[in-house]
Amino acid sequence: MERYTKTAMLLHWLVAILIIAAFLLGLTMVDIKGITPTKLKYYSWHKWMGVTVLFLAVARALWRAKHTPPPHPANAPAWQNKAADVVHYLLYFFIFAVPISGYLYTLAAGVPVVYLGVWQMPVLFEGTPELKAFFKPIHYWLNMSMALFVIAHAGAALKHHFIDRDGVLKRMLP
Repeated sequence: MERYTKTAMLLHWLVAILIIAAFLLGLTMVDIKGITPTKLKYYSWHKWMGVTVLFLAVARALWRAKHTPPPHPANAPAWQNKAADVVHYLLYFFIFAVPISGYLYTLAAGVPVVYLGVWQMPVLFEGTPELKAFFKPIHYWLNMSMALFVIAHAGAALKHHFIDRDGVLKRMLP
């Protein structure tokens, strides 16, 4: 069975690990009461992961545009192949939309994003309580939606591996 390229695998797993880490850190940091040094540190790490995901998403999309992924398994039903394509496109949407919405939410809160504590990203607009209230649920629901599709994607990969035994998961494993 045809495999993904090493670059595609690397980008896939880096993005996956960062998305899961940023998601879990996001859930943790919002539950910390008040403004504490730990909470501020977690917010910075969360933002850095998000910006890194966005940079890797650009690299991944450019790589994908030049490198055709392996074909679907020949014995898979057409509806499964279509569902896989839809989920993949939605995951690409989310790996761009979630970090962008987080960036806009942060700016709306009046806080600059300083990547890795070194590079201040552009401040596109001044923050206001109204903009913050607008972007907060967008960022939240994009995250929750992405979590559902990540779970579906991982579940499908495990189904292919343990039930179908068709080698689909092995194509993305180093």
